[in-house]
Amino acid sequence: MKTIRDILSSGTAYLEARGIEGARSSMQALIAHVMNTDRTWIYLHTDETLPEDKLAELRTLLRSRGQGVPLQHLLGSVEFYRRSFRSDSRALIPRPETEELVELALRCFAPVAPPSPRILDMGCGSGVIGITLALELRDLKPDVALADISPAALSLALENATTLGARVRTFRSDLFSAWEPPTNEDTRILPPSSFHMIVANLPYIPDHERLQVEVTHDPATALYGGDDGLDMIRRFVSQAKSHMEPGACLLLEVGHDQGERVVELMKQAGFARVSLHTDMSGAARFPVCHAPS
Repeated sequence: MKTIRDILSSGTAYLEARGIEGARSSMQALIAHVMNTDRTWIYLHTDETLPEDKLAELRTLLRSRGQGVPLQHLLGSVEFYRRSFRSDSRALIPRPETEELVELALRCFAPVAPPSPRILDMGCGSGVIGITLALELRDLKPDVALADISPAALSLALENATTLGARVRTFRSDLFSAWEPPTNEDTRILPPSSFHMIVANLPYIPDHERLQVEVTHDPATALYGGDDGLDMIRRFVSQAKSHMEPGACLLLEVGHDQGERVVELMKQAGFARVSLHTDMSGAARFPVCHAPS
């Protein structure tokens, strides 16, 4: 019988041969997952063997990982801002850089925040941004709206909000379409009319760009943004100001080489105090602006 040490070694080699990045880390995560434990347990039990049923489950997961299925989908969760969110094919897997967008958003409300601030997470996907802001700003009793065109993404966001105890509301919307004036027969619950903050991580990948196999498991509607990747962002920036309170903050995450172009879009749309922030790797991917006061 193979020991856990042997399984870890052979599984890592299997993933490396198939070009999977972080092969050893993936293998550790899969072993910990099937054993319902953490990675520390692996180091303390390397000479033990796995039960046959656990080994069979691990083989199935390993084959999927070798085919490029994201680790987060196989585990069913992703860590974001110190919390565990459910993750599956219904929505984009949140990237580590998006945590930095949340940090910028929180700083927008420092040192003084409006009472019961109205916050919109546009294109919310799994809801990690809006839910995190709702929880981090819990003492302010924020009114947080999550909007997305995908009903599947909204269902995932609602599951995450329920699990984490975040008070949010979800709205199906193609950008700001849910804010269109209702007709007499319209029974929709309308979202808040104006916001103190809007945060968005919209599709920004150019249609022609080739992606890693793992990324292609995310919904295409959450990835591609036209020839230059900015089709939806242009629409969004042109519409956002009319849904913002005076002085309200607008924050975006964009591609590593798109920041300057989005800054110009913000200026052309009449926003004030436009700035561009870098991520930890030095890429200028966070355009920030404010509605005129």
